[in-house]
Amino acid sequence: MFLRIDEHNKDKEALVDNNGVRLTYGQLADAANSISVIPRSVVFVLCRNTAGAVAGYIGLINKNAVPVMLSSKIKDELLANLINTYEPAYIYTPTEDAQRFEGNTDKAFSLFDYTLLKTNNEPYEVNEDLELCMTTSGSTGSPKLVRYKRGNLEANAKNVAIAFGWTEDERAICDLGMQYTMGLNVINTHLYTGATVLLTTHNLMSGDFWDYIKAEKGTNFTGVPFSYDILSRLHVERMELPDLKTFCQGGGRLADGSFKKFAEFAEATGRRFIASFGTTETAARMACLPAELATSKTGSIGYAIPEGEMFIEDGELCYRGPNVTMGYASSKEDLNRGDDFKGEYHTGDLAQQDEDGCFYITGRKSRFLKLLGYRVSLDQTENLIKEKFGIECGCSGNDHQMIIYITDGEKKKEVLDYVSGTTGIYRNLFKVTVTPEILRGDSGKIQYKKMDEIYGGVKQ
Repeated sequence: MFLRIDEHNKDKEALVDNNGVRLTYGQLADAANSISVIPRSVVFVLCRNTAGAVAGYIGLINKNAVPVMLSSKIKDELLANLINTYEPAYIYTPTEDAQRFEGNTDKAFSLFDYTLLKTNNEPYEVNEDLELCMTTSGSTGSPKLVRYKRGNLEANAKNVAIAFGWTEDERAICDLGMQYTMGLNVINTHLYTGATVLLTTHNLMSGDFWDYIKAEKGTNFTGVPFSYDILSRLHVERMELPDLKTFCQGGGRLADGSFKKFAEFAEATGRRFIASFGTTETAARMACLPAELATSKTGSIGYAIPEGEMFIEDGELCYRGPNVTMGYASSKEDLNRGDDFKGEYHTGDLAQQDEDGCFYITGRKSRFLKLLGYRVSLDQTENLIKEKFGIECGCSGNDHQMIIYITDGEKKKEVLDYVSGTTGIYRNLFKVTVTPEILRGDSGKIQYKKMDEIYGGVKQ
């Protein structure tokens, strides 16, 4: 069974969610197996961190369906674009949201708080090795997906568990969305190990979140840089969290000051701080820094996980391993493509390696930011703004904040509201700057660096 769910102690607790659902491994296996028999087909999974979502995801893969993992909060217009592009035969959605699809679907099956809906689309041929698809650019509505082949998810789950030293005694806190590659990896790697996953939809800043993880005795936490900004503001070092022994970080570069602070906090309190690095294209993680090096290797992503190999080619970080996915899709026809990557992925990140073999990310070749750990395309965001408002704009920034340059001051609040709402990312991670013009070179290309120098300034 996928993730070895049926090989663990059937009476051991597998999933707990903050809605009060508790499933043992035996119950999870039964729930996953109860998914109605469906033909091999594309299924949109509108994800929410609940037991019903996880059981359905496992069940769909077991039934040889191809889940496409999307946020349950995705905007209707963006979802409609994806449905038109990929024509899913089924949609697996929170039952309370099923009315979004009334008139175009029929109920096929229900499981806990989720319902499987049959659409008017028929199954079509996809590659025989295709197992799952995930989005690449946050929630900007791009139809570009990453195609996972059989074995990617389980290989990464196994090797991350080895690298991080997970055991069946872990009670992993999962507040990152399961439509996000790292959130899904937290689920996969702990279930593969036979541990317990504590699923939560509570906000990290809410009292409900902390009450929940204290009551459930959470042992490890995985966060993106923004998560650690929140932990700093909440003064997590002052909290009584006797069961929380490991802090894991990924989803973008953590500022050196924060990295050093949490590494020292962990060391001083007998905990572990593990920094990691990965991409959607490598099924979540490709490297991690051993906890014992955290205080001496500030900012490093460490070494490749077991069965993986990292190397630098012309300054770019590259990776080989069994978790490298098949490549991309931008249409339903692409889902029948073969393996484009062939086990090797060029990340687009610039990197260096020190004398001890530890890797450090020094920059990025392409125009993407990682905001809240979500990779957001600057070019796609520009296109969305131009199409929505019919105005000139240019986007730049870093992993702490996106700068949006526009020339129409009356649209400033509308643009901020639209981009924040569309991506589902906090408003303070965007800064809309009104400029007299969008500066361009002789070739017509926007001069982002010059605009940053004259008008910009982003948080460091």
